[in-house]
Amino acid sequence: MFRYEHRSEPLLPWRLFLLRRVGKTLAAAAAVIAVSLLIGMLGYRLTEGMGWLDAFLNASMILGGMGPVDTLHTDAGKLFAGFYALYSGLVLVGTAGLLLAPFMHRLMHRFHLENRHTGGD
Repeated sequence: MFRYEHRSEPLLPWRLFLLRRVGKTLAAAAAVIAVSLLIGMLGYRLTEGMGWLDAFLNASMILGGMGPVDTLHTDAGKLFAGFYALYSGLVLVGTAGLLLAPFMHRLMHRFHLENRHTGGD
């Protein structure tokens, strides 16, 4: 899914880079966020009995790194919120890495091409 060009291959043109490579990573990141948000919403619904809108608000706030909005009343809800917060932190870091990867690869590939053309190793 995320095939990058080999160091012996030329850089992808900007148009293809943005449409294909960045588009694929944006779609993958959106899917990860959507699934994570759904997990959070279901967790709040099942453990705290929240309505869909309140569950969405709390899950999205934790997923975004802000913290829960409503006070939690059940032990199950508190445990869920703690584990969901830990999971969300990993998702945040992983998604950021996923989104930065094509740009970092392009930058490193460009440096390698410049090094090869100037007679470097």
